Amino acid sequence: MIWQNLKGCNQRYFLKALFLGQFISLLLCGTAVSTGLLQQQGVNIPTAQSFFNYVLLCLVFTTILCCRKNGRSMGEIFRSWGWRYFLIAVIDVEANYLVVKAYAYTTVTSVQLLDCFSLVSVMILSRFCLHTRYRVQHLGGAAVCLIGMVGLVLTDVLVGKNDNQASNVALGDVLIIVGATLYGVSNVCEEYVVRTYDKVEFLAMVGLFGSFINGAQFAILERDEVASLDLTSYKTGRIFILYI
Repeated sequence: MIWQNLKGCNQRYFLKALFLGQFISLLLCGTAVSTGLLQQQGVNIPTAQSFFNYVLLCLVFTTILCCRKNGRSMGEIFRSWGWRYFLIAVIDVEANYLVVKAYAYTTVTSVQLLDCFSLVSVMILSRFCLHTRYRVQHLGGAAVCLIGMVGLVLTDVLVGKNDNQASNVALGDVLIIVGATLYGVSNVCEEYVVRTYDKVEFLAMVGLFGSFINGAQFAILERDEVASLDLTSYKTGRIFILYI
């Protein structure tokens, strides 16, 4: 029915959005698997693990933003939106930290399933902040997601089906849910900025602020773990590169 109502460029737009969405899901699956493999290698550096992601965003998009002639200048952005981008970067960094940290306490499967709570938080925030309207089908899908998430948490806590693979599933589940909520906040802010201004500005500023925030956090919390880590190890190094 939906496909029949789409014509011409709308069909191409829909297919492009569908393809990009599935490709993003594939990449997120890759980060989950690589993080799980790093945990098996005894590597537990959730902040430092994401540091190079922000650095790459900064090197690419902040450079583009500084050199381009169209759009808002860096000075204008800092004056009007600097503190807002700083807060968005803090939220994004901590969301990544909590979700990656959860792998130390629970399984990859639980992380990936519970991370879907970001969908619920996005819908709630979008409704109140962006005034987005949803159909019954959307609300039904979110309800199914929420019911499944609650069922998984109860199974982990009460039945303990992952006790042989995870050290503290309850703590891991809480970290994922909080991290997914922060992901929702970050994603709604991203949608607003991309629609109001443009995607280059958002990626540039989050990459810039995120690099400093993430770098300071891992220097304070994880400098000993990073110093003792052997990144020259082929097995650990290739997984780390895969995650990035």
